[in-house]
Amino acid sequence: MTAVGFIGIGTMGRDMALNLLAAGHRVRAYDVVEGAAESLRAHGAEVAASIAEATAGADLVVTMLPDTPQVEDVLLGAGGVRDNPPPGGVVIDMSTISPEATRRMHAALAAVGVALLDGPVSGGPIGAKNGTLSIMIGGEAAAFEKARPALEAMGKTIVRVGDSGAGQTAKLCNQVMVGLNLQAVCEALALGRAAGVDPVILREVMLGGSAASWMLDKLGTAMIAKDDQAGFRIDLMLKDLRLVGELAFSLGVPLPGTALVTSQYLDARGHGEGGKGNQALFRVYDRMTNQEP
Repeated sequence: MTAVGFIGIGTMGRDMALNLLAAGHRVRAYDVVEGAAESLRAHGAEVAASIAEATAGADLVVTMLPDTPQVEDVLLGAGGVRDNPPPGGVVIDMSTISPEATRRMHAALAAVGVALLDGPVSGGPIGAKNGTLSIMIGGEAAAFEKARPALEAMGKTIVRVGDSGAGQTAKLCNQVMVGLNLQAVCEALALGRAAGVDPVILREVMLGGSAASWMLDKLGTAMIAKDDQAGFRIDLMLKDLRLVGELAFSLGVPLPGTALVTSQYLDARGHGEGGKGNQALFRVYDRMTNQEP
């Protein structure tokens, strides 16, 4: 059993914490939003009133937060993890944030004897709920092995990609594939619909061939049904694509396909769809083909 301080009880974090509890780990949960962690109490979690309480006695601290500024504040801000290092000496940031910022925070925490692993995840809310996330780890091998039992409670594919920042880099590469694959699904369905082919039948037949993908399988039905319920939101994908663009610019790597799909996500947000699920990208194609949104 590992004592885990879990900071960030949102859509993803809540189910990840529940899986830790189900695997027998002790969880002390904290979220800046008052009451967000309370729902975990009935499942056996302790609820912390501060970061200091969440890290006290912890073998491992997990953070699952929206973006780089929030992670920097929790890890390095006043009253944060650097001021209250966990006795176990290992922190895993499972948010999706800047690789460069991750390396800076890694160095800052190393100065107080804490190993920071970057461990962003892929698989979305479904993967978080089922404990089948793909977890991409950057950081020291020894810290990774120490954290492995907890990671195995949250994910199915768990790979140490390399040193600090490598996990975040792998996640951004993942999001390039996600965005372009989702765009491809939108284009195929839009073309078939315009030609008079039933999108439901088109999706079914494509799933049986080489065009099959997670996006077509999991989000295709929602696109066709115009079900925009938020799982992974447009706004969050735009944040990830912004990080992709920053990394690509810093390395001088042209990503023309990613640039195009980013502009389409911006179109979706500009039409008030930022809070809708990723599949709402198809509404951009509705507008371009004069279909009812």
